[in-house]
Amino acid sequence: MSENAWTAKAVADRIEEAAQTLRRLPPVKVRGYIGTWPPTIRDFWEAFGWNAVEVRLGPPAPDAIDRMDESLAWLHVLEADEVRLVWLRAEGVRWKSISHRFGMDRSTAWRHWSCALIKIAAHLNGAHATKTSQQKGLRHEQLDLA
Repeated sequence: MSENAWTAKAVADRIEEAAQTLRRLPPVKVRGYIGTWPPTIRDFWEAFGWNAVEVRLGPPAPDAIDRMDESLAWLHVLEADEVRLVWLRAEGVRWKSISHRFGMDRSTAWRHWSCALIKIAAHLNGAHATKTSQQKGLRHEQLDLA
């Protein structure tokens, strides 16, 4: 994005894309003991139901992984609770579950989420987000996020 073009909506979209990209990465498996025997080739009627079927999307593109790394670095601007809130929302967790987890009303959780996104956007645009600038920006960007 060009300079001073980051908005809270653009930041939210990029963090949601990062969560989807992270979900598409292959699982990390602990390397255990290895066997030197070749794998057993089973016939169809022997192999059916042998292992649980795991359907996954293909691996993400390299540029999507680069964007994910960039957007995960943005989360260092936020406090720990704000990071949890932003990441839960990026993973698609419902507001009801989020508000229950944080012990606040749904609209209060939404305000904290939008303030965190504005804080990231202000950091990316080069401005230092203060409490008053967040409140002013929140009023203007509430219409975009709703």
